[in-house]
Amino acid sequence: MSETKAWIGIENGVVLEGRSVGAPGEAQGDLVFNTAMTGYQEILTDPSYCGQVVIMTYPLIGNYGVAEEDCESSRGWAEAFIMKEMASRHSNQRATDSLGDWLIKQGVVAIDRLDTRRLTKMTREEGSLRCVVSTTDSDPQSLVEKARAAESTDGRDLASVVSCKKPYAWAEGYHESYPSEISRAAGERFRCVAIDLGAKKNILRSLHHCGFDATVVPSSSSLEEVLAHDPQAIFLSNGPGDPSAVTSTIETVGKLVGKLPIFGICLGHQILSIVLGAQTEKMPFGHHGANHPVRDLTTGKIEITSQNHSFAVVQKSLPDHLELTHLNLNDHTVEGMRHTSLPIFSVQYHPEAAPGPLDSSHLFNRFYELVAAELQSTT
Repeated sequence: MSETKAWIGIENGVVLEGRSVGAPGEAQGDLVFNTAMTGYQEILTDPSYCGQVVIMTYPLIGNYGVAEEDCESSRGWAEAFIMKEMASRHSNQRATDSLGDWLIKQGVVAIDRLDTRRLTKMTREEGSLRCVVSTTDSDPQSLVEKARAAESTDGRDLASVVSCKKPYAWAEGYHESYPSEISRAAGERFRCVAIDLGAKKNILRSLHHCGFDATVVPSSSSLEEVLAHDPQAIFLSNGPGDPSAVTSTIETVGKLVGKLPIFGICLGHQILSIVLGAQTEKMPFGHHGANHPVRDLTTGKIEITSQNHSFAVVQKSLPDHLELTHLNLNDHTVEGMRHTSLPIFSVQYHPEAAPGPLDSSHLFNRFYELVAAELQSTT
């Protein structure tokens, strides 16, 4: 394993030295920490992490390598990856690569032998911090200056960066080995347009599994381009960056409200809230992990959820026609809402997991039932 040095410089003036365990070069972004103990491959390939430098809080990462079939997109999206220790060898019969080799092939800058607990506490106490990770620059002053000049995710339409460039059909369900908690569709299948703000593959598999024939379209798609696919439902995916900056999607979704049932998650949830009259704000350090407790206020049940977001809906800004349906039990932030008269609902977290628990996968069935009821009422 390489013994090349690497450095991280943070806008608050902190500079730390570690070991380069990924691609050579330099990367910058918002520093975030992820509390999942496994799932590093899915995290790295989640487009929601575009613009972010990810700290893994679990101390040993890479021990089961990388299995190509577990990638949630076609590439690594995290700007850089920070670990306490990367495993020197991996053991997994499904692995197609070691984590280190995969990071190099993907061009992802990565560093280990850092005090990740210190970095995590720093982020929790000081809030969102910009940073730079480099294998080429060891000068502390230069690194801090670069970190302070780094572009934040505030005000950036990163959805347009990660979104697909042209529409495509999705026809793949769960692999037979996947431990699905939702029933496979047995009845009528519905046509759904999924607006790609940074969609993960398991979202599309979940939609297909529970009864939707999905067509995925770019985030910049107009109303006419969406309706050209003759959808019976609209899905708004996860994605990175500031929801208020995704103006093209906000405009299109605004025109879709009242025409078709809509389900949004993560960035899609935030965009829906803006369209329907609520406000969003950047959180101090966001929610990133696979172990966040959420109460479903409509059932009283508590679900452990997978999350990745740096922005949230402001609860006091919810207008009367939006009902709060889910609440985060760690900090009481908004985790879900529904329209009081239209077939529209959304959640802040990731019901498709990958990585994470499957407690919330039933929401895809809830979406199917909502669409079925709406179509029945209009025929």
